[in-house]
Amino acid sequence: MTAMALRLGHSLLRNVGELRWEPTAKRVSAQVGGRTVVSTSRARLVWEPGRVVPYYAVPEEDVDADLVPAPDFAGEEPGFVSLPDGTRIVTPGRFDYHTTDGDVLTIRAGGRELPAAAFRPADPDLAGYVVLDFDALDQWYEEDEQIVSHPRDPFSRIDIRQSSRPVRIEVDGTVLADSRRSRLLFETGLPVRSYLPREDVRLDLLQPSETRTLCAYKGEASYWSFGGQDIAWTYEQPLPDSAQITDLVCFFDERVETFVDGEPQERPWSPWS
Repeated sequence: MTAMALRLGHSLLRNVGELRWEPTAKRVSAQVGGRTVVSTSRARLVWEPGRVVPYYAVPEEDVDADLVPAPDFAGEEPGFVSLPDGTRIVTPGRFDYHTTDGDVLTIRAGGRELPAAAFRPADPDLAGYVVLDFDALDQWYEEDEQIVSHPRDPFSRIDIRQSSRPVRIEVDGTVLADSRRSRLLFETGLPVRSYLPREDVRLDLLQPSETRTLCAYKGEASYWSFGGQDIAWTYEQPLPDSAQITDLVCFFDERVETFVDGEPQERPWSPWS
């Protein structure tokens, strides 16, 4: 009998519809109004069904704040993204909508009330734990380093490699970039991204955008638009692990025509398609 080999990436996605958790050995702490309200060495990372970004779950006894029921709260249903195999993914950034049973809680700390910023899952493996809204608390730390955007996924990583392969970016025949000096960023579960030197990009054709986003792995990104649409971004001061892409320009391959080694590339599927 011949066994079929298992592709690991597909295996992880196969479980995206389940409630999942993973312990972390890092000391996790959080602040509200300059006061530490969470400090624990027993944190867990929790993914609710349909979520690809984790949240911290901490023992209730390690929360220095009042947790009170929010029984009248009902989160508005977020958007969903469907994977090519039909799996539905919850739009990231919406903590107020839960895809598993449990109790919604409000956090009262430092004279502030954070409505529905905690969730107590009704699951025996998470008994005694509450999941906390990353965005509702002011600052988060792993050990003594601040974490932005969301907890990092231990099953995801980023690799950055210098490449001399020619990369050309076009929109409706207009060349916006042409480079042999790209840095390719490989991130688990996402399309390969080509970060290009500014000297190789037609910045005179692009407009600075007011859009700003945060990435847990790379930091804060500012954007460039063309034809009224954001099509590229830059990390001017990336996090230390991504210092190699400082000030480089990366285009949404989902929104432009990308040529590598002179060959047109198929537009990738992603949440930004």
